[in-house]
Amino acid sequence: MSPDGLTELFAVHGEPVLNRPVLVVALEGWVDAGLGATTAIAALLGQGPTEPLITFNGEHFLDQRARRPVAHIVNGVTTELTWPRTVVRHGADGAGADVLYLVGPEPDFHWRAFTDAVVGLARSWHVRMVVGLGAFPAPAPHTRPVKLAATAPRASAHLVEQVGIVQGELEVPAGVLSALELAFGDEGVPVVTLWARVPHYVAGMPFPEASAALLEGLAALSGLEIDSAALRHAADSSRRQVDQLIADNNEHQAMVRKLEENIDASEGNAMGVEEVPSGDEIAAELEKFLRGEEQ
Repeated sequence: MSPDGLTELFAVHGEPVLNRPVLVVALEGWVDAGLGATTAIAALLGQGPTEPLITFNGEHFLDQRARRPVAHIVNGVTTELTWPRTVVRHGADGAGADVLYLVGPEPDFHWRAFTDAVVGLARSWHVRMVVGLGAFPAPAPHTRPVKLAATAPRASAHLVEQVGIVQGELEVPAGVLSALELAFGDEGVPVVTLWARVPHYVAGMPFPEASAALLEGLAALSGLEIDSAALRHAADSSRRQVDQLIADNNEHQAMVRKLEENIDASEGNAMGVEEVPSGDEIAAELEKFLRGEEQ
């Protein structure tokens, strides 16, 4: 507790001199079909050393029964607990530019306090752009390149146009990324969330092509130097595995052909919703995916 009795929202581990960093947000527990964002952020963190700058108070923001600590036991003796934590880490891209990563569990509680804290920290660090990463199940075939869609507040609509516009209106459950978008938008900080469209029939398995697409979209928007070669290699292997699975089932082959026809007909629509399925059907598919994650 702080001296005035208020809960400390975060602990500060370091105060490096930062030169207009990009803040990348990829939080666990929200929509992540094909582990697109999880694999993408792991690849980013693996491209060079990082150090923690901020650790958010898990007791304040996280449901510790839903996100239990991990007990380390040696010969029946419990030696330590590893608590889940949401953190901001500092690293650099391939050219040495500063990059910040907001990673770990998505907060379960106090979203307003969390977004206020993140925005305040970002302002103090002079963050020049915020990019969120996510992936959702979509009516897309694995035989076509993964496309990205984007969401952003009105002030950052120009960033959406560079990626892919979500046609029409959709109402879907929101994650804290949406709250961060609006909060950063109110502060005038450019912010956008990139969403990889993962074929719905592989949404429950790792799909590295989605992760590669996210990294390449991040690089294109932010100007960061990011290497996606390893993920592209993994994507080629994954696609061949899915090809083999599809080849053994005539119904699956027919489904993929239909998806190819639909996606080719809707070229230019980032969500692929001009004809089938409708926005309501995509929302239903997303909710079904979320229910499956919660089970």
